[in-house]
Amino acid sequence: MTKQRMKAVAVIAPSNQQQAERLLGDIGRLQRQVVKIEADMNDALATIKEKFERPAQPINEEIESKFHALHIWAEANRHDLLKGKSKTALLATGELQWRRTPPAVKVQKRLIETVIILLKEAGLNDLVRTKEEINKDLILADPARVAGIKAIKIDSREEFVAKPFESQIERAEPVKKSQQAAA
Repeated sequence: MTKQRMKAVAVIAPSNQQQAERLLGDIGRLQRQVVKIEADMNDALATIKEKFERPAQPINEEIESKFHALHIWAEANRHDLLKGKSKTALLATGELQWRRTPPAVKVQKRLIETVIILLKEAGLNDLVRTKEEINKDLILADPARVAGIKAIKIDSREEFVAKPFESQIERAEPVKKSQQAAA
């Protein structure tokens, strides 16, 4: 096991409120510099990504088109391509494979509650999972109820937070729909 040492940094603590306010202002200025650097980095990354994605797009479209054409041919010739129980056809330039995905249960999100009710009504309660967990909110609301249980500890700690003043420009960002929601 290796021991790691933390680098000791010599700091001079402020000796009065004016110096503390100056330090807090410095922290705010430095944080804004980091935010600007991150924004510049993200702008540069977006430009680089676009530079490479744009020429790749027609190539990806051609790959997709050729894959689709190959799939049509392979399905039409599947009987001749596959021998016995094999699911792989070897060609001179590669192989074609037919694979079955593992079974998966799919329930439309908007119908989950309805399906749960239907399963219970059909006496299939074992197909409905009930998750038991500790209600920490109730324990915090009434800690005296668990005072005798040694395994439960109610903990609180003090944190020091330095928050420089800053204002933010309000901005609207578009909401992206997930592909699953669109499907």
